[in-house]
Order: sequence, then structure tokens, then C-alpha cells
Amino acid sequence: MPHDHHQTIEHLFRQEYGKVVALLTHKFGTSHLEQIEDATQDTFIKAMQVWAYKSVPDNPTAWLYRVASNRLIDVLRRDKKMNLQDTERLPQLSGTEQNGDPTLDATLSDSQLKMIFACCHPTLSQEHQIVLSLKLIGGFSNKELAEALLKKEEAVAKSFTRAKKKFREEVKMLKIPVEMGLQSRLFRVLQVIYLLFSEGYAATSGTLIIKRDICYEALRLALLMQQNTYCQHPNLEALIALMCFHASRFDARLDDKGELVTLEYQDRSKYNQELITIGIRHLENAGTKDGTPSKYHLEAARSYYHSTSKTFGETDWKNILYLYDLQLKLEPSPMVALHRIIAFTKIHGAEKAFGELEQLEQKSDFANQALFHAIKAELWSDLGKPDQQKAALEKAISLTENELVKNHYWKKMEA
Repeated sequence: MPHDHHQTIEHLFRQEYGKVVALLTHKFGTSHLEQIEDATQDTFIKAMQVWAYKSVPDNPTAWLYRVASNRLIDVLRRDKKMNLQDTERLPQLSGTEQNGDPTLDATLSDSQLKMIFACCHPTLSQEHQIVLSLKLIGGFSNKELAEALLKKEEAVAKSFTRAKKKFREEVKMLKIPVEMGLQSRLFRVLQVIYLLFSEGYAATSGTLIIKRDICYEALRLALLMQQNTYCQHPNLEALIALMCFHASRFDARLDDKGELVTLEYQDRSKYNQELITIGIRHLENAGTKDGTPSKYHLEAARSYYHSTSKTFGETDWKNILYLYDLQLKLEPSPMVALHRIIAFTKIHGAEKAFGELEQLEQKSDFANQALFHAIKAELWSDLGKPDQQKAALEKAISLTENELVKNHYWKKMEA
């Protein structure tokens, strides 16, 4: 299959998988979740075969939904557990759904939002809520989930199996809860959208560093939530601001050859000023009643400084470091502490930063974190230790799954 068809399928899988699963679950119910997953995956395999020789349909969602739905009906009819009466009650595809007309579009956003809130049902554990959401809505692989949750792939796979079983038993239908029920799930839903965006912004594996589909899907879902009165919350505003600031820098993160450009060397004229303006508006609307910021507020504020600084040299590292310190005080996190080292270096220099990194290494297990070794390499470089820098970069390369990031580290080593 030509390379561009592979990219098209990967793009469509990201964009369409969660839509098809949500639509089918909304229509056929949670009790058939296993069969829905299988039917959806089989449909994507069929799409790879068919679209390799024919052009991609104008409305791929409608094509995928129709084929997956028909396959699911066939499977359910063949299932010996279903009697004739059950089969007669199976939903039938209407003409509009088959043709991808407004009926499908009208229910799509609603189904996805219902799916997220269903995955975040209070009877499910926090881990099960996140695993279900990212697998079923984001189409995450076990590898991507393991990276997002800092767990082993095997543990993630087992967790997903258990989560699906619990989901089928506890969640009978997809619906958006009202008032208190909705608000009680809100923070978990925000975390799901945040993780969805994070994977799109810094892809764990593959040949892309940015998967814009995922990022824009996360932003779309957040804006959709904002339309619901009971979802309106300072944390949601801050999360939207954060995503807007990050998305504003997309075009500057890759050069004309499609290679990674670090913040220091980005062409800031490519920053999307419209998204920055929208981000600022949402950040201004994100004031909390008690004055205590969430992690979304603090990350959005840091991203604001990066997005609005005219040059890398003019970046307000002092305030960025303060925001990191505040976040660690409110919500300790090894990965936040690791990212903080970069800002700490800009204020206190490489020698003191190396001491901070060593202390951090003693408290947390960063042996298999590529970013840890990449930061260590930067500090060795600043300290004039090329041999140690090379060893750290080699380690970072060995742990990196993303080809663009790996290539970026190779170039640093060659330089």
C-alpha cells in the first residue's frame, strides 16, 4: 500500500475511531461493547484494503459507521445467545444514516460527549474511567496509554479488560447526567480531554510529533462541554486556554523539511495570533472563587508566557519557574518536577540545575524516561562535558519511540 494511504488510514483511525464506537454504543448499548470494538476494528482493516485501490469516500465517517453497523448486526444475529425476538429488535439503519446525511452529523457530537460521561461513571474507579475513555474515544494504543499513565503496557491491557467488564455491568445506557451528577464527573472528563490533547501534542510513537486530529478533537469536545450550563467551570476555561496556547505554536514546531524545531529556534512569526487571543480570553474567564488555581491554570499561564514572548531570550523564566514551584506545592508530580529543571537552569545555571536533577533522580525512577536523559544531556553540554552528553543522548535515543524526536537527538549528538 502506498505511504500516503497508510498516513490517510492512521489519520482517519485517529479522527473516526472514537466517533464510530460512540455512535454504535449509543445505538446498540453498552452490553455489546466487545462486539462493537471488534466490528469497528474489522471495518478499519476493510477500509485499508478497499481505499488502497479506491479513493477515500467524501464522508468517511458515514462509510465506516455503515459498514461497522452492518457487520455488528450480522455478528449479533449469528450469536447463539440471541433469540429471534432479540434479533427482531435490532436497530436498523435508516436511509439518512446510510448516506451520511444530517441525521448522522446531528447525533455525532452528542454521542461522543455521552460516551465520555458514561466512561467516567462514578461506579468505575479513576483508572478504569481514564483507560476506557482514552481507548474508546481517543483510540489510544496500549503503548500510548502506558506512557500517559506511567504504567507498563501489560498492566494497561489487563486494566482495560477489567474496565470493560465493569462498564458493561454498571453502565446500562449512554446519557449525559444533569446538574450534580454531571458536575461530579466533570473533573475526570477534563482529565481525559487533557490526556487526549497531550498525546496529540507530543505523540508517543510513530513518525509525527504532532497529531493535530487528536488535539483539535480534544479542543472541540471541551468547547462542546462549555455549551452545557452545568459544565461551565474555571477549570474548563483554563483547559481551553491551555490547548489554544499550545495549538497556536503548531506551525513553528516543524521546519520546512518536517523536522523538529525546539522552542529556542522557533519562528515566532508562525505563531497563530488568533488562537493566542482566544486563549487569553478563556484564561481571563478562568478566575476561581477561592483563588486556588488548578494544574490547567498553571500550565496555561506557563504556555501564555511562551506563546506571547517576542523572542526566546525575552521569555519570563522567573515567572515560569514560580508557576512550576506552585504546581509542585499544590500537586506533586515527578514529571512536572522534571520539566521544571529546564526553567530552573535558565535562572540558576546548569551546575545548580544538575544538583536538582540528581536529587530528583533519587526520589523518582526515571531510568526509562527518554526526557530525563535528554535533559541530562543538555546540562552536560552546558557544563562542557561532551562524553557524558553523548552517553545521555544515546540513552535517550534508545528509549524514544517517536522517529522525529529520535532523529532530533541524533542530530544533537552529531553536532
